[in-house]
Amino acid sequence: MLSALSPAVLEAFLRDSRASLLPASLGPLCSHLRIFLRYLHREGLVGTDLSVHIDSPRNYRLATLPRAITWDEVGQLLAAVDRRSAVGKRDYALLILLITYGLRAREVAGLTLDDLDWPHERLMIPARKGGHASTYPLSPSVGDALVEYLQHGRVVSTQRAVFLRVQAPHTPMTHAAISCCVRARLKHAGIAVARPGSHTLRHACATRLLEADFSLKSIGDYIGHSHPKSTDIYTKLDLGALRELALSDGEALL
Repeated sequence: MLSALSPAVLEAFLRDSRASLLPASLGPLCSHLRIFLRYLHREGLVGTDLSVHIDSPRNYRLATLPRAITWDEVGQLLAAVDRRSAVGKRDYALLILLITYGLRAREVAGLTLDDLDWPHERLMIPARKGGHASTYPLSPSVGDALVEYLQHGRVVSTQRAVFLRVQAPHTPMTHAAISCCVRARLKHAGIAVARPGSHTLRHACATRLLEADFSLKSIGDYIGHSHPKSTDIYTKLDLGALRELALSDGEALL
């Protein structure tokens, strides 16, 4: 079996792996494969050091597009939720939170009843990924969805987390559960998207702000980016600016 190893066999293996793995996962695979091939050669199990034929993939920053859905698809997603049931009321509330504010699943999972400032109509996100806090005006649509869920969908519990499991034990939803919920709701609505999850709606929020001519700085601040470079990916979605750049006199840019 080992005698059948050749550069052609290794290339075929990596080609098949590229079809199912992200570049970030393919890199470690190549590294482990090189180590294994060096071991085989050192132990005399193969006559040639085949590790020299394994090249790690190159990863380019901003090489992909954000996995957002269109605003029409956002409406399609929300309309597909049956809000008559307790789980529907809960899922609708967390979906509209993700869409409206571009929150991360972890931030929605960490939301507590104390973070809802009803008298001042504010929503507080105290612990964001970058270590800072954010305060948003509580939009009427979000407020209505939360009230409907809290009054008629959420089980009576001493838990302070806003979003709880509908089935016992009624523990707080984890960020993984929220992402799985979004994935299931996208599938139920018939919306196909690569790697669906909570970040799909975060990207949809940022894309909507970009289409409304908000600056990248404003978008980054709104969705809680700790570094401006994190928002650069959305420059690839500004089709108007890219079209103007492509049709302009290139020499004028030098």
